[in-house]
Amino acid sequence: MTALTPKQRMLNAYRGIQSDTVPVAPEFWVYYPAKLLGLDIITFEREVPFHQALKTTFETFECEGWGIVSAPIANPDVDGSVREEWVSESRLRTQYTLHTPHGHLTSVTLADKEEPGWVLERPIKDLVRDLPAFECANLPDPTGLDPAPMIEAWKEVGESYLLEAYLGMPFFDFLAGNLEGGFEAGIYALGEFKELLVGLRARYIDHLVATAAAICERTPLESLFIGCSWSCNSLLGPRLWREWDKPVIAAVAEEVHRHGRLLHVHLHGACMETVPDLPELNIDCVCPFERPPGGDVDGLEGLQEVARLLARRTTMNGNVHTVDTLIRGTEEDVRREVGEVRQAFAGNPRVIVGTGDQVGRETPEENLHAMIEEARKR
Repeated sequence: MTALTPKQRMLNAYRGIQSDTVPVAPEFWVYYPAKLLGLDIITFEREVPFHQALKTTFETFECEGWGIVSAPIANPDVDGSVREEWVSESRLRTQYTLHTPHGHLTSVTLADKEEPGWVLERPIKDLVRDLPAFECANLPDPTGLDPAPMIEAWKEVGESYLLEAYLGMPFFDFLAGNLEGGFEAGIYALGEFKELLVGLRARYIDHLVATAAAICERTPLESLFIGCSWSCNSLLGPRLWREWDKPVIAAVAEEVHRHGRLLHVHLHGACMETVPDLPELNIDCVCPFERPPGGDVDGLEGLQEVARLLARRTTMNGNVHTVDTLIRGTEEDVRREVGEVRQAFAGNPRVIVGTGDQVGRETPEENLHAMIEEARKR
């Protein structure tokens, strides 16, 4: 078989087409690219285009991979201001203020030179009071989408890896990630303000579907991506995920496929109870199918059950443990886990050997090379 490009191998896996080798895609996100480029995290996130950093990293390791790029949507009803303050030599505090016809919203983040930043203050302080302003700021008309940044990044990446259009988060993450109190406040809100939030979710679905349509109609990107933080079995739980987030993903998947594009969904933590839902939703690829203790895809038997439940309709990406194996383990440990993935999906093109989460900067380079070499074996 003629050798394919890294991007072609990824697309083949998403489509269930056999490639010359099994794709292997470590999740290089922030830590390792910043380390490779010799930059602290703040400098990396502020000064280096993410798609270019990933291109350098995937090409350095000569492997497959995926990444995301966003497109801005014009919102003439909203303007804002940013105030930055270095609170120490290594930490930068940033306050964002948004002005809308329905009121003002403020949020605060703290960035660190050694770690990705985190949230100190979220914009929705009082759900009923702040929701109109929040919707105005975060659900703009997708016809205002500017496709130029996506198209330019896609051209720059070329065949080096699969660059996907970032669409957004599941509904619960969209809500709780912006609500003061975070996860706990979001759980309480689902019960206390259910009628209000059912309406918000309907408008959120309309926004994501229209955004997906705009991306598909105005860019050449082959795949779209939905992320996740708390919207998973380990935190939100299967019942609430099915009630609040599954309909969002279903609507997006239908629209993306209507345009002949692909959908990739991130689903952290435990997943076994909802693996049967994934092919039902017609998702093309899901990651990362984590091993214990963070996930529940346990060894060869767990992988074989995943393969059975996915029924060659959805591609599995992931499963090599980023901490116990890649950071703390030996090359033999890495090769064993990669071997289990390959054995469970033998003859099945719907597999990508990936990592359970992003690759830590402490990861020995020899373990990454072992992961890639073992996946490449014929």
